[in-house]
Amino acid sequence: MKDLSWGILGTAGIARKAMLPALRDAEDCRLAAIASRDVARAEAMAGEFGIPRAYGSYEALLADPEIDVIYNPLPNHLHVPLTLQALAAGKHVLCEKPLALSLAEAREVTAVAQAAGRVVAEAFMTRHHPQWIRARELVSAGRIGRLTGVQALFSYCNDDPQNVRNQKGIGGGGLYDVGCYAVDTARFFFGAELEAVSCTMDLDPKFGTDRLTTGTARFPGGGQLSFTVSTQSALVQQLTLLGTEGYLVLDAPFNCPADHAARLSLDSGEDLLGGGREQLTCPPADQYRLQAESFARAVHQGGFAADAATDILGNAAALEALTRAAQSHRWEAITSTTGQAGD
Repeated sequence: MKDLSWGILGTAGIARKAMLPALRDAEDCRLAAIASRDVARAEAMAGEFGIPRAYGSYEALLADPEIDVIYNPLPNHLHVPLTLQALAAGKHVLCEKPLALSLAEAREVTAVAQAAGRVVAEAFMTRHHPQWIRARELVSAGRIGRLTGVQALFSYCNDDPQNVRNQKGIGGGGLYDVGCYAVDTARFFFGAELEAVSCTMDLDPKFGTDRLTTGTARFPGGGQLSFTVSTQSALVQQLTLLGTEGYLVLDAPFNCPADHAARLSLDSGEDLLGGGREQLTCPPADQYRLQAESFARAVHQGGFAADAATDILGNAAALEALTRAAQSHRWEAITSTTGQAGD
């Protein structure tokens, strides 16, 4: 089984800080090329990470016959266009979240990937972290009873007008940047699709992007998600899984450092002072490396898997409904991934 040759679109911070170091160390993966519209930037990053080839355009990279997989960490509005171009060039694609800014875009990507027989995945690295896998095992085993609620808080402060996260026209704002994690988290642990959502947003008066967003969602059987995300508040990440017989708290749930032994707090709810609390420790892990290796396995197994399509479509449908709910100020049903409104 040969190592997969990866090509990197752009020189985004997430690539430099996380994915390039991960790909350099990942099994069955090889950094082969990088592209930027500024060739000097591509050459500088290629030199830093020992990447053999640097291109001055995305098209030149996509035309490279040696490349098997494209990693797309470009600004949100370029996720779908460049992913479609990569698929047309016969490449597999790992695209940063959110892959699509609408359900229609998500449908197009999944249909093209299916027809091309290529693997496409949305880069939710958290799903591969041992802490998340262990937490889902505990939930499935009934250690907190029946899962009833997922509560997520994800916030940071960035008021730079030049930052892509603060540019409304290219998919900026808190919901798309970090609210997507809350949606994917709930779908991951409930193992189901949302039925309906409500949402409220505080918009930045200069940028027009949502700088503070709170959303709720209802799942089949009565389970609920509640989350708050912000691009202009204090740095914090919290995730609690509430059950009928206890709860789980995850340690640094979304950006857990690779050298940190994550802690899971499992509490029976015996009292408010932690009398029934058990601390579980997971081994340190680079969730980006695990993500790359998982993607490589999917490529070697061949074809575009149905569960990958389900994830992409489900996340897009939920984000679209949350956006509608913020505008309508009422509960919005999730549009099904086949195009019909939910109940």
